[in-house]
Amino acid sequence: MRRLTKSILLGAAIAIAVVPVSSAQLFQRAGGKDKDQLRTLNGNVRNKNEEILPGSVVYLKNMKTLTVKSAYVDDKGEFHFHALSPNVDYEVYAEYKGQRSPTKTMSSFDSRATVNMDVRIDVAK
Repeated sequence: MRRLTKSILLGAAIAIAVVPVSSAQLFQRAGGKDKDQLRTLNGNVRNKNEEILPGSVVYLKNMKTLTVKSAYVDDKGEFHFHALSPNVDYEVYAEYKGQRSPTKTMSSFDSRATVNMDVRIDVAK
């Protein structure tokens, strides 16, 4: 009986040790703020006359992985990127009818959960 009890306790201890714990859980257990909260980038694309440019394409480049996501601007001139890592810098630019905007950066040092960014392209509508 004693041997069976020791075996059960040893098995339970191993099972507990093997259960994975995410870095976010460890961070929260340590009393830290949840830095892993995902972020959102919202913005609009306009020309130099402040006219919206629907149909523009906005590119979002992850500077850690170098992957690029794209989104079409809607009829209101707006774009949205969701579920972005707070620990990564992103480069953002837009294109409209062959013209490209200057590149902007969304920094990992910016702690806002939602970032609003206007993009301008020097082109006539």
